[in-house]
Order: sequence, then structure tokens, then C-alpha cells
Amino acid sequence: MSSMTLRIFSLLAVLIAFGAAAWAQDKKVDLGEKEYRANCAVCHAIDGKALTAPYREFLKIAPVDLTVLAKKNNGVFPINRVYEVIDGRAAVQAHGPREMPVWGTEYSVKAAEHYIDAPYDPEAYVRTRILLLVDYLYRIQQK
Repeated sequence: MSSMTLRIFSLLAVLIAFGAAAWAQDKKVDLGEKEYRANCAVCHAIDGKALTAPYREFLKIAPVDLTVLAKKNNGVFPINRVYEVIDGRAAVQAHGPREMPVWGTEYSVKAAEHYIDAPYDPEAYVRTRILLLVDYLYRIQQK
């Protein structure tokens, strides 16, 4: 392969890389929605209403409609309560003996797997993931 051909291929590779990076930046990623779809949608459905959730039939008690949390709380989104339920510190009576995963523990394990030998703050990792979910749930509330 000639040096001119090699330069052309190198330039083409750089242009493709920059084009892909620019395209990725144009497309906004909703990390809260991504977190929700990965961990919550199987029980609460993609739309948060829980009616079409794939795991619904396997649960002893039907999952909660996550789009009416504020409505059921006199129009105020219960941020602390939602955070505690996701984290696992608060008991969820509707689930009986805690069918809902304790995400605080799950995220701690994921942090350890992700960072392996790098220094990190596991609580910051857990809080970030839970707050992404809380923010997303706030944004899908019925008006």
C-alpha cells in the first residue's frame, strides 16, 4: 500500500470518527430514562403505568403506576419517599416481603464491578443512579 493511500485511509478514518462523535453529541441521551428502561420497566412498564409490564403477572401484588405519584400526594412529587423506596431503606408495604429489588445494594455491587481497582465513592455512585431515576419519574408525572 502506498504512503498516499495510507494517508487517505487515515484521513478518512479521522473524518468518520469525528462524524460519529458529532452525531453522538447531536443525539441527546436521557440517562434517567435509560436507567428506568434497564431496571424498572419490566415491572412498571415502559410508560410507567404498570399495566403492560412484562413481569406484572409474576408479582404477588400489582406494581404501582409511577405516573401518578404526585397526584396521589396532593400534587407534590414525594422525592424523599421515592428515593428511599428505590434505595431500599424504606419498606414497600404493597410488595409485602420486598419483591422490589433493593437498588441501593444492587448499585453498590455494580459500582464495585465497574471501578474494580480504581478509587471511588460507592455512595456517590449509588446516589447518582438513584437520582437519575427520581428525576425521570418526576418528569413522567401526569399533569
